Amino acid sequence: MNQSRPDGCISELVIVGGGTAGWMTAAALSKILNQSITITLVESDEIGTVGVGEATIPMIQLFNQVVGIDENEFMRETQASFKLGIEFVNWGRLGDRYIHAFGNFGQEAWTVDFYQYWLRLWLEQKAFDLEAYSINRMACKAGRCMRADPQRPNSPLGQIVHAFHFDAGLYAKYLRKLAESRGVKRIEGMIDAVEQEPHQGHIKSVKLGSGQVIAGDFFIDCTGFRSILLGGAMNEKFNSYHDILPNNSAWAAQIPYIDKKKQLVPYTDGFAIGNGWVWRIPLWHRMGMGYVYSDKYISDDDALQEFKDHLAEHNQLHEDQKFHKIKFKAGIHERIWVKNVAAIGLSAGFIEPLESNGLYSVHMFLVRLLRAMDRDNEAHMVSEFDRNSYNWACRTLFDSFAQFVAMHYSMSHRDDTEYWRDVGSRNYCDVESFVNGRGKSRSEAFIFAYESKYNHVHFSNDGLNAIATGLNYFPTDLHYIHAMNDAGVNLAEEFKEVTDNLNRKKEIWDLLASQCPTVYDFLKERIYHGEE
Repeated sequence: MNQSRPDGCISELVIVGGGTAGWMTAAALSKILNQSITITLVESDEIGTVGVGEATIPMIQLFNQVVGIDENEFMRETQASFKLGIEFVNWGRLGDRYIHAFGNFGQEAWTVDFYQYWLRLWLEQKAFDLEAYSINRMACKAGRCMRADPQRPNSPLGQIVHAFHFDAGLYAKYLRKLAESRGVKRIEGMIDAVEQEPHQGHIKSVKLGSGQVIAGDFFIDCTGFRSILLGGAMNEKFNSYHDILPNNSAWAAQIPYIDKKKQLVPYTDGFAIGNGWVWRIPLWHRMGMGYVYSDKYISDDDALQEFKDHLAEHNQLHEDQKFHKIKFKAGIHERIWVKNVAAIGLSAGFIEPLESNGLYSVHMFLVRLLRAMDRDNEAHMVSEFDRNSYNWACRTLFDSFAQFVAMHYSMSHRDDTEYWRDVGSRNYCDVESFVNGRGKSRSEAFIFAYESKYNHVHFSNDGLNAIATGLNYFPTDLHYIHAMNDAGVNLAEEFKEVTDNLNRKKEIWDLLASQCPTVYDFLKERIYHGEE
C-alpha cells in the first residue's frame, strides 16, 4: 500500500501477534488470497497462554471447512470433544437448570413460528418443556452424541448441530503448521517499537527487540488485550460495556478427569454461583474450568476461595491445583480498522466468556475483512468505504452479541447476593418488556415487545427463545397470531395438528437420542481410535 494515501494495493501483509486469533487469521488469508500477497506473522514464545480450553459455537465448522481442515484430524490434534449446547445452572433461581441447545426446536409450521404454537399448548398444559423438542437437548441429557447423518435429512438424526471443545493453544499450533505450509512466514520476537508515516499516521513497520524491522503495507493486530497497534499506536478509543457487563476478572484452571466416562459430556456447563459463574469445558484429555466475576463485588482472593469451594463441592478440587488469574475489560474499540491497521480477536474487543463468543467474533471479523480484500485478487484494493463498512459491521455484530449475553443477567430472578441483585436490575438495552413480566403467573408472563426489542440481535430466534424460556420468561408475538386470524387462517386446525404431532415426535426424538452412542464411546472409536 502506498503509505502517502489511505487507498491502495495490499501486497505485504503483517500479522502482529500469534495465538489462536493470529493463526486463524494467517490460515484464512493464506487460503483465500491464494498466495497473491506475502504474509508475515510476528509472535513471541515468551508470551504464554493460560490454555484452559475453548468452547465454540457451530460457526467454527464453517471456518474449518473454508481453510481446508479435516475435522477428525483437527479434533485429534486439539484434543477436542463435541459440544451440542450449554447447560445453565442456577441462573434463573437457585435450583433452576436448562439447556440452550444448538439447532432447531420443534418442527416448521406453515403460518406461525413453532415457538408460538408451543407456548399456546404449554400454557394449556398440553406440551412438555421447550427443551423436549430439540434432538440436541435430548442427546445432551442422555450424554450421547453423533454427527448429523446426511443420509437422513428428514430425521432428527439429520438435524444434529455440533460445535467443539478444544485446547486453543493446540489449535493455534495446528493452524500454524497449515499456514506455514501455504507460505506464511513466521518471525520470532517481541515488538519493541512501531514506526508510523509522519503525515497521515499509517504504520510503516514494527521493530523487534533484536533490532529487526518488519515492514508492510497492511497490518493486522492480534496482540490480545495489549492491542499494541490499534489501541497503542493508533490510540483508538475503547468503548466499554461495563454498564451492562460488569464482569472483569476470572480464575482459570486445568482439571483432570476422575471418571472420564461420566464427566465427559457433550455440552458446556455454566454454573451461576455467589458472585458470577463457573464454566466447565470437557476436552478429551482433561477439563478446563474457570470462575468469571467482577472485582467490584468480591476480592480476587475471596473469588478464588469461592471457586475452590465450588470445585470441592463437585469433587473437582485436586492437590497442588494451579490457578491462573485473568483480568479483562468488556468492550470494543470505536473503530476496528483504522488507516492500514485492522484488529482481530481480543485486540479489537471482548465481551466475556459466556456463550462462547470469542472465536466466533474472530471468524466473523475475518469474513468481513476478506470481503474487502478479496474483491480484486490481483490488486487487493481497499478504500475508505471498505473501512467504514468493516467498522460498522463489526461494531453491530459485537454490540448485538453483548446485548445477547447481557440478557442472561438481566432476566435473572436471583436476589441472594448483592452481585445478582445488581446485575438483574440494570437497564440492558431497553428490556423493560422483559422486566415487566416478573412476578406474573405462568399464563400472564407474556412479553409483548420481545420481537421488536430484539429483532436486531444477530442470534437465532431459537437461541433467544431458549434463553428467555429457561429463565422463566415466555416471549410471544401475539400481533402475528392475530394477523393470521384476521387473514382467515384456521389456526384451530393447525393447533390440533401440531398438538397431535408434537408429543409423538417428542418420544421419537427421545428414542433416537438414546440410540446414539455415548459421547465417550463415539470419540474413542471414531476420533481417537481406541485411545482411553
